[in-house]
Amino acid sequence: MSLEIVEGDLLKQSVEVIVNSWNKNFIPWWLLLPQGVSGQIKKEGGFEPFNEIRKKGLMKTGSAVFTSAGKLNFKGIIHVAGLNIFWVATEKSIRESTKNALRICLNKKINSVAFPLIGAGTGGINKELVIKFMSEEISKNDFKGKVILVLYKKKA
Repeated sequence: MSLEIVEGDLLKQSVEVIVNSWNKNFIPWWLLLPQGVSGQIKKEGGFEPFNEIRKKGLMKTGSAVFTSAGKLNFKGIIHVAGLNIFWVATEKSIRESTKNALRICLNKKINSVAFPLIGAGTGGINKELVIKFMSEEISKNDFKGKVILVLYKKKA
């Protein structure tokens, strides 16, 4: 397994799948104001991944589900419930989300995946801690492919 930490745009990474730090899927996606990774996916990829995730029902905190990538040029999107019911991330939700996303990669024979920093935005966790939690989970996982952690960089 190779781990890279880069600064940039998650949707511009050269990988097979990307991870969307989602919520527990209890509020309909169309009621949420597009922001962060989800907002970018909706803007560039369309609504199809969110129509698919709606059909999955309520997600347990830390769980992950796979959908199509809509209009994006990826094999799919893995949506993780990185936030609890109060829209807050925890060490456990970050670690479980990372582990469960990589489990999907293993099961679907994905060779490369790009993650945002789960819980570092809306979730309120310090980005250095998020990198630590995610890196530790990635290093002890059986996934052998390429993993990129993408630190969001605002466009000038």
